[in-house]
Amino acid sequence: MVQIGYTMMSEQAGPRELVEHVVGAERAGFDFSVVSDHYVPWLAAQGHAPNAWAVLGAAAQATSRIPLMSFVTCPTTRYHPAVVAQQAATVQLLSEGRFRLGLGSGENLNEHVVGWGWPAIDVRQERLQEAVQIIRALFAGGTVNHHGAHFDVEHARLWDLPSPPPPIGIAASGERSCRIAGGLADLLIATEPDKDLVEAFDRFGGAGKPRIGQLAVCYDPDRDAAIERAHAQFRWAGLGWRVLAELPHELSFAAASRFVTKDDVARMFPCGSRVEDFVAAVRPFVEAGFTEVALVQIGGDHQTGYLRWAAEELLPALRGL
Repeated sequence: MVQIGYTMMSEQAGPRELVEHVVGAERAGFDFSVVSDHYVPWLAAQGHAPNAWAVLGAAAQATSRIPLMSFVTCPTTRYHPAVVAQQAATVQLLSEGRFRLGLGSGENLNEHVVGWGWPAIDVRQERLQEAVQIIRALFAGGTVNHHGAHFDVEHARLWDLPSPPPPIGIAASGERSCRIAGGLADLLIATEPDKDLVEAFDRFGGAGKPRIGQLAVCYDPDRDAAIERAHAQFRWAGLGWRVLAELPHELSFAAASRFVTKDDVARMFPCGSRVEDFVAAVRPFVEAGFTEVALVQIGGDHQTGYLRWAAEELLPALRGL
């Protein structure tokens, strides 16, 4: 049976609200939760971008059952991998073992802010591999000294080290990233129900490991209002990861998505309140071999009604997949 997760979408709600939402998700019966790690929202209409790690620490204290996960953190630019290892170890301790560390090669949108430029994809993936190796070395305990192609670590040690350390997930969108994930990760992260990704992950060493997908949805008793909101805040999602990883700021995403129509959005996401539409949107992930799917309810101020509806109607229907 597929597990269904709740997404704390940091681009669309402030930090206190995100914690309140995940408390509500735990109460509603979601199986796990994830939080996006952004410095900039995709579109100005979303309006938020609090620090994900501060939110995770607060969520760890405010909840007692629901697993937590970064979805995903780029450990190569805004954060040094040694800092990511320390953050992840701390959240694992605060949550008493409920945390998973989701990593990816990042997007220009969030990483450009430190002024280091944005390298080509092959360099980004090389950095990611080296970063994961550093994080795993620190999770193993002891003192780490590392002088690699992209990172230096000088006499670093995690003084508060959880046992076990957090499992590591890696986001993948193609053959090369699946090779990295299959060899270095404890689980696969993807945003499309692509069976080829799952098969590549398995082929490169990921067989038997969890596979987590993500799906944006827009619940509202008024379907037209749901489509309107999804268009205003999520029309960028159809641009594809080759574009999403490269554009530098929210104005770029507004320009790139200006020709996306409301009809396009209605085809991309289940909108409204028909449970069968939402189940139909999740099913391709299950058929592709994903073991978990994290849902994103579009609209930061439209979570309460969604969580109530999810508890009463959506989650029971999804348990049958």
